[in-house]
Amino acid sequence: MTSDLFHRAAAHASTFRREVADRPQRPEQTYAEAHQAWQAPTPEQGTDALHVIDELAGLAGPGLHATTGPRFYGWVIGASHPVGVAADWLTSAWGQNAGNHTASPAAAAAEAIAEKWLLDILRLPPESSVGFVTGATVANFVCLAAARGAVLRQADWDVERDGLFGAPAVNVLIGEEAHATVFSALQFLGFGHDRAVHVAADSQGAMRPEALEKALAACSGPTIVVTQAGQINTGTFDPHAALVPMAKAHGAWVHVDGAFGLWARVSPAQAPLATGVELADSWATDGHKWLQTPYDCGYAIVRDAEAHRRAMVIAASYLPSVGAGERDPSHFVPELSRRARGFATWAMLRHLGRQGIAAMVDRHCRLARLIADRVRAEPGIAVVNDVVLNQVILRFGDDDARTLAIIARLQADGVAYAGGARWRGLWVMRLSVIGWPTTDDDAVRTADAIVTAFRANT
Repeated sequence: MTSDLFHRAAAHASTFRREVADRPQRPEQTYAEAHQAWQAPTPEQGTDALHVIDELAGLAGPGLHATTGPRFYGWVIGASHPVGVAADWLTSAWGQNAGNHTASPAAAAAEAIAEKWLLDILRLPPESSVGFVTGATVANFVCLAAARGAVLRQADWDVERDGLFGAPAVNVLIGEEAHATVFSALQFLGFGHDRAVHVAADSQGAMRPEALEKALAACSGPTIVVTQAGQINTGTFDPHAALVPMAKAHGAWVHVDGAFGLWARVSPAQAPLATGVELADSWATDGHKWLQTPYDCGYAIVRDAEAHRRAMVIAASYLPSVGAGERDPSHFVPELSRRARGFATWAMLRHLGRQGIAAMVDRHCRLARLIADRVRAEPGIAVVNDVVLNQVILRFGDDDARTLAIIARLQADGVAYAGGARWRGLWVMRLSVIGWPTTDDDAVRTADAIVTAFRANT
């Protein structure tokens, strides 16, 4: 029965992947329609396993987004490469708990090797530690927890032991165009999402060095500076070569939110955008973005491995001890029981290699420019950002309502999928070119679909 079941699930998965390029690049159901379709009374008796899998595929299909398709640009979402998916299937079948190196020696070993490869490919300090987490949200949380402990320890306060009650105040300086997940991490850590000092940014969302210098001069005591590599709308990078030494001179910990932009360091052509990033103290990035692993997969990277361990270690008498030179996966993440994310990471790094990742990053950046150049030739369509990476934001005249109508028309047409975002107080169409299947032909079809939607609303 197990063999038949796995083959049936694989057949459904293969059919979905085979057909996704030719279907609308959006769900064919709204949430309300999907909710109605799934409605059923609570099961009182069991159902045949093959029937359950068939029913699951049938119910889910119309409500699935084409995130693995070649013309999906709605969010910065990788397209779950087949190699990573296959590795993830094995991960599910093996049913390993990656909580520690005794529970699954193979999972722990895969993480240890993937950690070494990641640091090498991203060109980050080799002494750094990596926590395999769900995504950039938790990666930011983990890194900022390590930062909190380290800067308070400098002020003679042990936050891991004594908590925040009575602790010295921690200054958090962050760019005014930072991503929402960083503010969530600050909230989770007791800093509050509105308490951070917002540092002025330029027209593309990059933090201004003179503004950071002024903000640093105005604060004293424990300090954390949060920068970003790849602004979610424009793709721009904070000028780390100027910012990091400035923050370090003030004694601050520098954390980089590099959910997708950190991967620019793999490409010799794009790496200059991230000059100086390696000087920071911690970095957050996603595997399910530019590495194309399946969900959920992110990496919390901390230069000071001991600060990382202090912030995350879970101890109990029943847990195994760590031998000399051994890496315990539970020392770097907030979970004890968790999925073995290292297998899919190892598989994608092994499959693509440094050169394959660099080529993919370069291709996506080139396709973003291709789309931008093709649509800006149409009078009335403005490319709002400098297309420095893989992000393109468009504005259609001076009317928010018109821009939103064109976004809705593009989504309804289904040739390509892009979403909307607020940028500097105005609605824009945002495209994130980051799916591994996207080709030159897809980029041309996307640009033409945008122009068609625009002309239909002229």
